[in-house]
Amino acid sequence: MVLTNCIRFTATAAGKFGQRELLCNIRSLATATVASTPSTNSTSSPSGWEQQRRQHASYGKMSGWQIHAYGVPQEEIQFSDGIKMPILKSPTQLLVRVKAASVNPIDVAMINGYGASVLNAMRCKDGGIEFPLVLGRDFCGEIVQKGLGISSRELEVGDEVWGVVPVHLQGCHADYVVVEKYCLFKKPSNLSKIDASAILYAGLTAWSGLYITGHLGDLLGAISPVGGGAGKKVLVLGAAGGVGTLAVQMLLAEGVEVFATCSPDAMQMVNNLGVKYVLDYTDPAHVQNVASVGRFDIVLDCAGKGTEYANEVPWLYDQYITFNSPVLKNIDADGFAAGMYQNALNLVRNNAAALSTRQGLVKWGYFVPAPQGIAYLQRLAEKGKLLPVVEKVFPYGSTPEAYERVAQKHLRGKVVIDCE
Repeated sequence: MVLTNCIRFTATAAGKFGQRELLCNIRSLATATVASTPSTNSTSSPSGWEQQRRQHASYGKMSGWQIHAYGVPQEEIQFSDGIKMPILKSPTQLLVRVKAASVNPIDVAMINGYGASVLNAMRCKDGGIEFPLVLGRDFCGEIVQKGLGISSRELEVGDEVWGVVPVHLQGCHADYVVVEKYCLFKKPSNLSKIDASAILYAGLTAWSGLYITGHLGDLLGAISPVGGGAGKKVLVLGAAGGVGTLAVQMLLAEGVEVFATCSPDAMQMVNNLGVKYVLDYTDPAHVQNVASVGRFDIVLDCAGKGTEYANEVPWLYDQYITFNSPVLKNIDADGFAAGMYQNALNLVRNNAAALSTRQGLVKWGYFVPAPQGIAYLQRLAEKGKLLPVVEKVFPYGSTPEAYERVAQKHLRGKVVIDCE
């Protein structure tokens, strides 16, 4: 499940403009340079791509990758150069020209229909439609237009930025994307566009699991970008993936004692991130080896093991947090009322089993697009303590291949699309 739009905007300009006048002013703002990418079989030079983007933008159109039905990525993801450009609908929104974006497992899951019931209801509530749908959650780009409620001290046209898109909204695998101000920060100057585009969705997932669900930094760690957790002990399952590689770096930066599991071919990579205690999850002995370590403050499941796994291993922990939540799946399968009942039943059953064996609480973790989380990740990145592991960069025209690689699973870090 994904929590979205935690922070509500306030229309600071409402006192000076009526609603219709305000929207007219926003839509008539001058735009900076705009850019786009050609269709899959284009051989244009980079300057030609720029001209195409400008031409598209002048007619209110852009290119992008969409789905028109649920299915599998190789069949449903389609290129279009006639997509209507998004427009600003509030004084706290910004229009960004996308330079690079990552592909996350949630993108593939949504093509398969994951969360369709809840996410489509949220999308339609905000005035959107189910299809066609542009996917893509995190990106790096340049501001080309901003709402009247955003001061020059905060963000300005021409600024290089990184940001995230709540999952029920149209995404960033296109030339342009519109996001609320709380989802967008200036890009750390020490990060390339590729690295910057590969951090925020996975990083916010790890951050919210540790600091909102897991209370690693107590209340202050959840409501501010201060972090915390020094001296605690955390086990990260699936430390070689997009979320896992960022989670271990965050924990090490906070002085947490980190243990990690991954496949044997990824052990050296995880060790190179600074983790001293790395175990091969394919070795049956690793279960007892982990148990011999003693009690963990948190077991963070980034491997999709789920809540049932918490009761299958003899480990001691205060909290077992998994990102493989059944919440949206149950609602998709059984409807809202029956699905929520099943969710509550699952949580009670798993916690009762864990507590009866002197284990701790079993919880679900979620992606949360919280500004304090972005600020936390930005602080670590600017200090050189957080850098994504990027497995492969695909050109914009090969976006379907990028989706296919993510669908194959067993990633070593992130998959990124270079949109320029």
